[in-house]
Amino acid sequence: MVTHPLNFDVATSSFLNHLQIERGLAANSIAAYRRDLVKFSIFLGSKSLSEVDSNAINDFEISLREAKLSVASINRVDSTLRSFFKHLQQEYGYADPTLEIAPQKSARRLPKALTISQIVSMIDVAYREGQPITARDQAMLELLYSSGARVSELIGINLNDLSSIDTSDGKVTTLKLRGKGAKERIVPLGSFATKAVENYLVRVRPDLASKSSKVTSALFLNSRGSRISRQSAWQMVLDAADAAGITEHVSPHVFRHSYATHLLNGGADIRVVQELLGHASVTTTQIYTLITIDKVRESYALTHPRAT
Repeated sequence: MVTHPLNFDVATSSFLNHLQIERGLAANSIAAYRRDLVKFSIFLGSKSLSEVDSNAINDFEISLREAKLSVASINRVDSTLRSFFKHLQQEYGYADPTLEIAPQKSARRLPKALTISQIVSMIDVAYREGQPITARDQAMLELLYSSGARVSELIGINLNDLSSIDTSDGKVTTLKLRGKGAKERIVPLGSFATKAVENYLVRVRPDLASKSSKVTSALFLNSRGSRISRQSAWQMVLDAADAAGITEHVSPHVFRHSYATHLLNGGADIRVVQELLGHASVTTTQIYTLITIDKVRESYALTHPRAT
């Protein structure tokens, strides 16, 4: 029973506030939910929320397929609507029209990983003699590969997120990352990343920081002395891939995929990789094992005398 009739805009605002305040989702995640609801609002037109039933949801899905959206994209929109109407049911007594809708099955795509030599070549070419700011780019690439950070986590790093601790094996540098849902995790940094960051902090960051009258705690700065943007980080990765002659699709997230794949190939326990990546469930991490299994199968097929 509907206790409080409300229009779509008010319902959307209530839902997004719930995601931000109660579930603590990141701004990028909330923006994705908002985009999905905008699509649904446009589809509904003048129809009220109380008039939405399973037939309306099905018709909306058909319109998405006709718009050539992928199965994965349609399932993401479906997931948004499920969460949206579940919230309206709990808060305002609306019937949930999504309960009868089954998600479509989509082919599972394996994450794309670069080879170690491709990663190293990108890191090496990022620094250009006579262009000090490129030491920042090199440090960012080293951190992406050494920590498995998402691009939003990378640009969100502050100076005090870096720490050093003394262990029986010597000094270890650690990095605090803020992931999805405002969850924090601590990851170790390798010696190459540590040296690259130290080089940037000594040789480049002071000059960049002087370009702005405002003091910032951001680790990575742009040429105006402000925190570097997501778009700039993306472009830096694309430029490094181009300079290294890598023609495959490369993005900051490919570094994260490569980080996980190379750890598992090296024998790391999947539960450890789960913690390092900040995955809530090990099921999410397990997709990377499919890549290593594929390599085992390929090797077996090529070398075993009775494999084929």
